[in-house]
Amino acid sequence: MKNKNEENQQEFLFGKTNYTFLLIGVVVIALGFLLMSGGGSEDPNVWNPEIFNFRRIRLAPTTVLLGFGIVIYSIFKKDKNN
Repeated sequence: MKNKNEENQQEFLFGKTNYTFLLIGVVVIALGFLLMSGGGSEDPNVWNPEIFNFRRIRLAPTTVLLGFGIVIYSIFKKDKNN
């Protein structure tokens, strides 16, 4: 028979390491979106080629995909305690 305290305790779906990796993944995704921002022009009649530089075309999307990979890893990772 379970104690009253054991019945009221709620277990988390994931372990501490899973939530740590999840938080790291979310931060990496946010960093990728920050790298993607900017490069606009104040005047809509003036073309700004800065929008097509390496940071916005290659680095930022790769960072976002890496962040999604970390989040997926955090979901599928199993704890050693279970």
